[in-house]
Amino acid sequence: MDVPTSRSKLALLFFCTAMPMGMWSVPLANIYTAYGRGHLVPWVLATTAVAAFISPLFVGALADQKLSPTLLLRWLALATGAALALTCTSLALGWSDSAVLVCAQIQALVATPVWSIASSIVFSQLHSPKVQFGPLRACATFGWMAGCWIVSLVLHADESLVAGYTAAGLWLVVMGLSWMLPLIQPADIQEKRSFRQILGLDALDLLRHRDHRVVFITAALYSIPLAAFYPYTARHLKDLGTQNISAVISLAQTTEIIAMLLLAGVLARIRLKWVFLGGIIICVLRYAINALDTQGWIMVGTTLHGLAFTLYFITTQIYLEERIDRKWRVRAQALLYLLMSGVGNLIGYLGGGWWYAACTHSGITDWTRFWLGESALTALVCLFFAFAYRGIHAAK
Repeated sequence: MDVPTSRSKLALLFFCTAMPMGMWSVPLANIYTAYGRGHLVPWVLATTAVAAFISPLFVGALADQKLSPTLLLRWLALATGAALALTCTSLALGWSDSAVLVCAQIQALVATPVWSIASSIVFSQLHSPKVQFGPLRACATFGWMAGCWIVSLVLHADESLVAGYTAAGLWLVVMGLSWMLPLIQPADIQEKRSFRQILGLDALDLLRHRDHRVVFITAALYSIPLAAFYPYTARHLKDLGTQNISAVISLAQTTEIIAMLLLAGVLARIRLKWVFLGGIIICVLRYAINALDTQGWIMVGTTLHGLAFTLYFITTQIYLEERIDRKWRVRAQALLYLLMSGVGNLIGYLGGGWWYAACTHSGITDWTRFWLGESALTALVCLFFAFAYRGIHAAK
């Protein structure tokens, strides 16, 4: 396989994997509300967090020690499409709250490992992740944006299950793409594995290194306020009478793409600690801007999201690929996903739901108070990282 062909396939994989994610995740809160299940939104979001405690490490251990990541991606994509279609059907047919949540939990269990598996496949094909990963990861952002645009501008489905069913169909496209990828062999093949290795719990050994531990813990803490972005930005814009909400929120991906394309140069010139801190500081500013409570300022704050996300989380993925042994590659990415989507998002979704309720009286939300609270929480995360992270030259 020549290099250009390989890169185009990796770019297409990222693009097509992110498209159905954006198509469903961004309008999710408004779709559930439109079908009379708005009260379930924090719990539906929490199903992803619960699943992140179970499936990513387990699947990551399989990919590192037993099965090809390519095969795992193939069947996870099929299962995700089927489970998403089932979730949409439960809403369409008016099933009970419990049944809807069970469907959402099944979907989350099969969907949560997909991104870390796809990322590990891409990383395995790169000889210089710091230089090559950013532009390829930008293709995923294009895919996410395309999903949002299709929902808002083509399907007009910001509050319709059409968005979900379309996303379910696109997961079959991801499955088909897996046949274009090489069958990557596990990097740490083990015929006999302990129960701890089967569950992927040996990945927790990575936390023994001080800087690894700080980076992972900060990812979890930073994900708590970050979890408020998609569900509550969409609700805020709806309260302000904004049309085509999914398309508006895709502004966040504009700066995300720019940041990813420039990331290699940034990492070459700026100390890693300041790149990490820059992303968190921008998030503090972004939420403070949202507190100004006008559509224009929210659009400005939303645009800053791409920088806030990329400078910490994409840099973290590159950090793990470059500073952790190759045999731990998939488990390291899976542990990151667990701490972000499991620990961080679970607290963020449930805590964000509580904070949203506390800021809402008689059906009217005090959005200034809501976003200032999220900004203050992010500032605390920033202080923790600033004092806890030492950097490669100071690490022992």
